[in-house]
Amino acid sequence: MDEIKGYKVKKVDYSKILICVDSDDFVSSKNAFNYACSLARHHNAELGIVSVLETGDLNIFQSLDPEVLKERREEIKELLAMYGEKAEDYGVKNIHLMVTEGTPGTTIVDKVIPSFKPDLVIVGVEEKNRTRNTIGSQAAKIVNNSRCSVSVIR
Repeated sequence: MDEIKGYKVKKVDYSKILICVDSDDFVSSKNAFNYACSLARHHNAELGIVSVLETGDLNIFQSLDPEVLKERREEIKELLAMYGEKAEDYGVKNIHLMVTEGTPGTTIVDKVIPSFKPDLVIVGVEEKNRTRNTIGSQAAKIVNNSRCSVSVIR
């Protein structure tokens, strides 16, 4: 109780925000993207937009076919370009688009966050989990293992 008596609320500013978008589920990414863009514009922060090519979603033949991988990478790049345009149209000034591969939670925690160094990571909740009061396994992985703040947006 004594600790809070002399405490004064301090403004929180963000300089780098990372939004994780699911290339297969716009519904779960939409609210999180809106939130990330709103914060980035308000704080005049850099906005990193990342999507992970989930190699585990490909069957063995697809994962060994360079053309399939190239095509899938291009689809994700196109999607991120659209996200980037939407953010720019909204007024976000400094946007970084990132495509990576692997398991989303692990890849974001182990590679993307250390490289981009955000103050805040924003993730959405998978649409299929909205009937339950839980977040998805990839969002949970990011929440539990990130060294920066994480907001989970429904």
